[in-house]
Amino acid sequence: MIDLRSDTVTRPTAGMRAAMAAAEVGDDVYGEDPTVNRLESLAAEMIGTEAALFATSGTQSNLLALMSHCQRGDEYIVGQQAHTYKYEAGGAAVLGSIQPQPLELEDNGTLDLERVRAAIKPDDFHFARTRLLCLENTQLGKVLPLSYLAEAAAFAGKHGLALHLDGARVFNAAVKLKVDVQTITGHFDSVSVCLSKGLGAPVGSVLCGTKPFIKTARRWRKMLGGGMRQAGILAAAGIFALEHQVQRLAEDHKNAALLASGLQSIPGMGVEPFSADTNMVFTTLKPQNGMALAVFLKERDILVSPSGRNRLVTHLDVSEADIRTVIEAIQQFMTGG
Repeated sequence: MIDLRSDTVTRPTAGMRAAMAAAEVGDDVYGEDPTVNRLESLAAEMIGTEAALFATSGTQSNLLALMSHCQRGDEYIVGQQAHTYKYEAGGAAVLGSIQPQPLELEDNGTLDLERVRAAIKPDDFHFARTRLLCLENTQLGKVLPLSYLAEAAAFAGKHGLALHLDGARVFNAAVKLKVDVQTITGHFDSVSVCLSKGLGAPVGSVLCGTKPFIKTARRWRKMLGGGMRQAGILAAAGIFALEHQVQRLAEDHKNAALLASGLQSIPGMGVEPFSADTNMVFTTLKPQNGMALAVFLKERDILVSPSGRNRLVTHLDVSEADIRTVIEAIQQFMTGG
């Protein structure tokens, strides 16, 4: 089965499974799991922060960040299509009593800082206090420009806002730009990094920030049910991912570019701008055709999300040969062959 629904479907490699089996473990709630401690130290070192915290998921990691930066009744500014706002079940509002202020994203995945400025609330008890600006990199596969990150950091500092990065795929961005990840993350007060997407771990994310910030986040993690015990078995997979599976993300980008190029040559198949910036390709069809395409492909052992706007995601379990198979199958569907 060729699964293009998401890079979350990746399976642990043989080397990762061996590392998990050999992991030394302890009780992480007591701070005694040596493998978790090693993962957190490694993540903090790579991202360029004082400390890090192993969380069960990117959703939990982002929620911990929001709840650590903001108090009840505070507000964070975020993109309409950002994961922290749209795809994480409203956790900040429901569990953190934090008000989101969503803004439309620009075509390149950035937030217009003038719009952000206009959305910041006055210091008046009629309003929620604007505390935090959240960005996402990559944003629907798009890499945010380095110059923009510097501008956003300066803007946040000027307006007294903390700056959080949902960096679920930040290593995709770094590999695409051919820079050290700290060139990106160095602009932020906190960074969430997902281990279970393109990096290929079976579960988990890390939240990175200052020691006081992570101490606060650790308390929230316990309250939210994220205190794991012998979690070193999972942390070992994260360590393997960070040590062995970062640079190979370039293969996913190459395969996405091949896929986009192949689809663009098929009459009637629309490919959106910025597709294949990293490992995502977005196609446009009439909704009924998108559903029919998904059924057609599934019959040929290819999985895609059924939609008029199909997101096709490359990852470590998808080869160049698989991509050529997918292009051929979509061409058959579009031409009735």
